[in-house]
Amino acid sequence: MKKTVFALSALLLTSSAFADTVTHDTDETVATAHKNEHTAKEKLHQAQHKGEQMKQKAGHAKEGKSNSTGSKISEGSKKAWDSTKEGSEKVWDKTKEGTEDLKNKVTN
Repeated sequence: MKKTVFALSALLLTSSAFADTVTHDTDETVATAHKNEHTAKEKLHQAQHKGEQMKQKAGHAKEGKSNSTGSKISEGSKKAWDSTKEGSEKVWDKTKEGTEDLKNKVTN
């Protein structure tokens, strides 16, 4: 009987240690996946914004306004707006991940 209790105790202790290791590895995997997702999303949006900016610049050139003050202001405003959108999205993603992490810690 003592051997059985001792064996069960040892099994329970090792299983909790193993569970902590698995959880830690899973957390790292999820963090890496989020990082890769954000990098891909950033690159996609940067490419989209660059294309929109080039289209706007080409439109100004077609109209003969490529060096006018108005076109430079609108192009600069577009670039600033795109940068603001990208920054806001980064913050939103981090907030969303923090909420998910907190939810997972509370439920686990």
